[in-house]
Amino acid sequence: MHKVLLLRPFLALIGVTLATTVLAGPPAKISDLDWMTGNWAGALGPNQLEENWIGTEGGSLASMVRMTGNGSTSMFEVITIEEVAGSLVLHIQQFNPGFEPRTPAAQEMELTAIGENSVHFTAVSEGGMKSLGYSNPNPNTFIIHVEQASGAKLDINLSKRKIW
Repeated sequence: MHKVLLLRPFLALIGVTLATTVLAGPPAKISDLDWMTGNWAGALGPNQLEENWIGTEGGSLASMVRMTGNGSTSMFEVITIEEVAGSLVLHIQQFNPGFEPRTPAAQEMELTAIGENSVHFTAVSEGGMKSLGYSNPNPNTFIIHVEQASGAKLDINLSKRKIW
């Protein structure tokens, strides 16, 4: 009986390790996403969407997103991608002007595919998207691939721009 009690913590640790291994996305490093760095902008309906991706550092990559139109800002968005357990995890949250969160918490997404100048994440928490991906087919084009919670899919084409 005592041997079983001593084994319980060990068995629990093995279970957690196996669950983490099964749930982890494909192997990747944050430096695999260096191609995302830069300022990208393009039309989204009557609005302009701008994504500013700062360089990879410290195991993370981040973007500040802004949507403008008709002389005002309608949305801000913060995106982070971090190295976790040998793969990548994305967090995303949108805000109204005045930094008022549109949702109580950020949505979390797990890496599902990574290739040369492309990356794709699938939601593991509630939010407005089922999946989110990015691709860079040439040095001046950045495409956001969105699958909304409803299942509708949308590609948003942005162009590289220099603002500084």
